Amino acid sequence: MKAKRVSHSKVSATSQKWKDVRGKRCRPPIGSSDLNSSPVVVGMIKEHHDSMKKKPVVKRLKNKAKTVSGKSVSQTKSFTNGDMGLSSDEFQDWKEYPQLVRVNGLKTKGATEDKSACRLDGNSLHQCAERDDQRNHAVLVMQKGQTLCFRGKCFLTCLFGRVEVMGFTMEEGQQSYPLFSPASHCPLTIRATQGCDDSRDRGSVATDVLCNYLPSASQKKLLKKVGSKSSIILLEPMETPLTHFLSSFANLSNLFDPTMGELMSAVLDTPLNGLGMIPLIDSVEGLKVSPTCRESLNAVVTACRGDMDGCAVVLVYGSKNVGKSTYIRMVINTLLNHTTSVDYLEADLGQTEFTPAGCLSLLTVREPLLGPPFTHQRDPDHMVYYGESSCESDLSRYLESLKSLWRRRSPSRETPIVINTMGWVKGFGLQLLVDMLRFFPVSHVIQVTHGGSTAQCPALTPDFLRTAHGFQTHPPAQTALDEFTESTQSPPLTYVHMTVQSDFEGVGCQGTAKHQRTNELRELSLLAYLGQLQSADPGPIRSLHSLTPYQVPHTEVALGVLHFEVAPSDMFYAVNSGLVGLCCLAEKVTSKGGPVLLSRAPICPCVGLGVLRGIDMTRGLYFVLTSVDPAILRKVNCLLLGATSLPSCILTAQDGFQGELPYVTSDYSFDLTGAGKLRFFKGLQRSCQTR
Repeated sequence: MKAKRVSHSKVSATSQKWKDVRGKRCRPPIGSSDLNSSPVVVGMIKEHHDSMKKKPVVKRLKNKAKTVSGKSVSQTKSFTNGDMGLSSDEFQDWKEYPQLVRVNGLKTKGATEDKSACRLDGNSLHQCAERDDQRNHAVLVMQKGQTLCFRGKCFLTCLFGRVEVMGFTMEEGQQSYPLFSPASHCPLTIRATQGCDDSRDRGSVATDVLCNYLPSASQKKLLKKVGSKSSIILLEPMETPLTHFLSSFANLSNLFDPTMGELMSAVLDTPLNGLGMIPLIDSVEGLKVSPTCRESLNAVVTACRGDMDGCAVVLVYGSKNVGKSTYIRMVINTLLNHTTSVDYLEADLGQTEFTPAGCLSLLTVREPLLGPPFTHQRDPDHMVYYGESSCESDLSRYLESLKSLWRRRSPSRETPIVINTMGWVKGFGLQLLVDMLRFFPVSHVIQVTHGGSTAQCPALTPDFLRTAHGFQTHPPAQTALDEFTESTQSPPLTYVHMTVQSDFEGVGCQGTAKHQRTNELRELSLLAYLGQLQSADPGPIRSLHSLTPYQVPHTEVALGVLHFEVAPSDMFYAVNSGLVGLCCLAEKVTSKGGPVLLSRAPICPCVGLGVLRGIDMTRGLYFVLTSVDPAILRKVNCLLLGATSLPSCILTAQDGFQGELPYVTSDYSFDLTGAGKLRFFKGLQRSCQTR
C-alpha cells in the first residue's frame, strides 16, 4: 500500500488530519540462498546419525533454490469449483478418507489405515517427480489416492486432474495456490483424486502439459507414470513479504522446518528438496478426517445446496485444544468448492483466524485457507476491538460487540456463515454460548469434542436450550429474529446439532512443542499483521523504529483505555509504544485546545490496529505506524488501548540502536503491589447468577 504523501504545510480540513511522511524504500533483491532451508535440517540429521554411530542415509543438497518468478499470495483470485451439489464421485472420494483425525503430526491410537491411500516416500518421489533446475520448479505425477505430506511452503498449481488440500479441491485451469505447513500446526497433505474429464486422450494432454514445464528427457520419464487416474501438479518455491519478515527473527528462522520429532521422518534427497518443502514419510501423519467430521461437512454442504430455507448459519463450539480452528478451516474450504464465498464471524478473542488476538470481526472469505491463521491475516469487512484475549473482564461488552457485528450483516444475504467460538465452555463461558445460540439464527450447531473427559461442555441441543440460563437471557428466550425485527411472535428455536469426535494423541492438552503454545500462536498472528508494514518489494527487513509514521493532532483524535482505570495524568505513559485500535466514533471529536480523553470507551467500528510509537507534547501530535489504507485512515477519530502488548522480539531484536534499548528495562520488581497480572477464576459464579 502506498499512501499519498501530504506536504508539511498546515492543513485545516479534518479529512487531512492524518499526515503520511513516509519516504521511498529501495531494496536489493533476495538472494537465492534465502529460499533453501533444508541444509540446516540436513546438518541436524547428520549430527544425529553421527551420535548414533550409524552411516548417513541422506545426502547434502547440491542444488540451491532460486528466487520466485513474480508470484505472490495477493495475486490469487476466487474460483468456484463446481455447482451447489455433491456428485457421486465426490461422495466416493469422501468415503475413501482415512477413518480418524490426527493433528499436529501425532498418531491416533487404534487407527485403521486406508488401504487405498499411499504415502509418497523417497523412492517413489524419485520415480514420479522431476525438477527443472533452470526454472527452479518441480512437476509431480500422483495417482488417485496417493498423498504427499510435507513441511515447508510452496506454490501449487494443478496442471492436470484434481488434488485436494485441507478439504479444498484444486483442478486444472485454476491459479496457483500458496501452501503453508509450519512446525506450529499439523503438516499439510496433498491428496490426488479422480481427474475432471475421463473422455479426453490423457496421454496427449499430459504430453502437452509436461512439454511446457520440463525438458524432453524428464518428459519421457514422467509420461510412463501417467495413467487413467493420474494428476499432475507443479510445485514452485515461495517467498512472500510475510515469510521474509518472520524469518528475520532468530527464534522463527526454522518455523517451516520439521519439528524435532519429525527430523528422522524427513525425506531430504528428492527432486522436491530445495523448493522450500520437505516431504515426510508415513511415520508422521497429517490431518485425517473422521466419519463424524465427514457427516457434519456433508450436512452443511447439503444445507447450502438449497435443502433449507435461508442460508446456513453454522456455529462451532468445544473446549480448548480439540481442533475447532482446524475443523472450521475444513468447513470453509469445503464450502468454497460449491460456492464463491463464505461469511465468517469471529467470536474467539484468543485464537483469532484473520486478525490479531483481541479483535471480534465479520468478513467474507473467497479464497481457501491453506495454512494456519498467521498466514492469512487480512482486514475484515467489520471489526470491533475488544482489546483482550479473554472476555472475562467485561462479558456484557463482549456480547454487545457481537450483536453490533451481526447487525452489520445484511438480512437478505444468502451466503453461508460460520461462527467461531471460544474454548471457554464452563461457568460464564457456557452462559455466553447459550446467549449466542439465542441471539443468532443458527441452523447447524457443531460440537467438537473428545471421549473420556468429564470437564467438557454439555451438548447444546434445542432441548437443552429451552431450560438453560444465559448471561443476558433466560428461558423462555426470543431468537435473534425478534431482536433485529419488530415481530411480536418468536418462531420455535430449532437447529441441527451434530458432534465431531476428535481422537488423537494429546487431544484436550496444549501443544508442548516449539511455536505450539497459545501465547506463541498469538504472537505469530500479531507479527504477521505487523509484517504488513514492510514493503512488498524484496529487500532487507526494516525495523519498526526506522519506518516513518503517520502524525495526527491530539485535538483531532480521542484517546481511550479498555478494561482498566487510568488517571488522565498517566494516560500518555500508558499508551506510549502501545498497540492501539484505530476506531471510528459516530460523533465528531471536539477539543478545547488539549488532548481528548475518553472516560469510558464506547463500542465502535475498528478499521485496524496501529503502533503508537511516540507522542510529541510540544507540537501536540501522535505518531502512529499502521498498514491501514490512507483513504480509510481519514475516518479514524479514536485510539483505543487494550491489554494486547507488542511481542518482545519487536522491542529487543531490532537493529540500529546504540546504547540501552527504549521501553525495555530489567529494573522491575513483581513483589510490588499491583505489579503482576490479576488472575481470575472463570468458573466462579456471582450470587446473582445462581439459583
